[in-house]
Amino acid sequence: MSSTSTISIAPAAAPATAVPRSRRAVRTWLFVMAALVVAMVAVGGATRLTGSGLSITEWKPVTGAIPPLSAEAWAQEFAKYQATPQYTLLNQGMTLSEFQFIYGWEWGHRLLGRLIGLVFFLPLLAFWWRGQLDRRLSFSLLGLGVLGGLQGAVGWIMVASGLQPGMTAVAPVKLALHLTLASAIYAGLVWLAAGLDRTRDEAVPARLSGTALALMVLVLVQIALGGLVAGSKAGLTYNTWPLMDGSLVPAGLLSGTPWIENFVDNVTLVQFNHRLTAYALLVVAAFHAFDTRRALPGTGAARRATALLGLVVAQACLGIVTLLLVVPLWAGLAHQVFAMLVLGMASVHARLCRAHP
Repeated sequence: MSSTSTISIAPAAAPATAVPRSRRAVRTWLFVMAALVVAMVAVGGATRLTGSGLSITEWKPVTGAIPPLSAEAWAQEFAKYQATPQYTLLNQGMTLSEFQFIYGWEWGHRLLGRLIGLVFFLPLLAFWWRGQLDRRLSFSLLGLGVLGGLQGAVGWIMVASGLQPGMTAVAPVKLALHLTLASAIYAGLVWLAAGLDRTRDEAVPARLSGTALALMVLVLVQIALGGLVAGSKAGLTYNTWPLMDGSLVPAGLLSGTPWIENFVDNVTLVQFNHRLTAYALLVVAAFHAFDTRRALPGTGAARRATALLGLVVAQACLGIVTLLLVVPLWAGLAHQVFAMLVLGMASVHARLCRAHP
């Protein structure tokens, strides 16, 4: 060999699954945002279950971040609440300390919403400035930011509906919309985080990836129906299972007129629809888990599909317990938060099933 010969060794290629540090930071931020949205849903559920949502009668996005700091300020806020139908029809004689309790829940819910806005937009600007976001991801994140702003407006529209004459609670449709929009934002955050620079370990047939996506959508639909149940207080009736009023299909499902309003105002149909969708979700999740384990045994997709089925079964059992116990605070909150866990798992699974091999 000539003395002038040289041997060059090319650097080893980085593993296909390696994630640049900058992208790991973006992914961590997205998962933190998703966790904050779950916390927001939990606090919102507690606010609803304690009857606190109408305690703040004005929408002040900036100055409303500061709670009453003096006895005079508390008296003014209490006087505003005393002028609402909820107070005159439901809470007549409430003491100031009782008002401060419900005020604290609603103020905390709104403050967490402001915090989520800051935690979203400030890092978003920093990541964009440093060039850590590609065009597609940037537009996706901006879309979620717009939905977040819309969510704040929907929240106030929901509260305003409960301040109308004769109302003691918010309109069920608007509460369901508020919850569904929060869930969609959460699913979007998890979808982006799960798919960021990720590749699947195996080629997933189109039917499996399609079913995984359908499951994610079906979970969202079930959450929306759960919002209607919560808003109309349909969970406080027919507290038996599997029968409703002694039968699988209760009477009076379409007793109201016009018939379309039964889907919102008729507590029998509202609860029945929630039950039916739960059964459908169980069947689809079981079929998908069986199909995935048969087609792709021992793979990540099979494990995720099985885990998703387990979560759906656990959520169904928790829903039954919540119903039978007539919706105690702890069970109602657990059922609502666990729904977010099911949606998160469904979103991760659907996204990874669509990743490039």
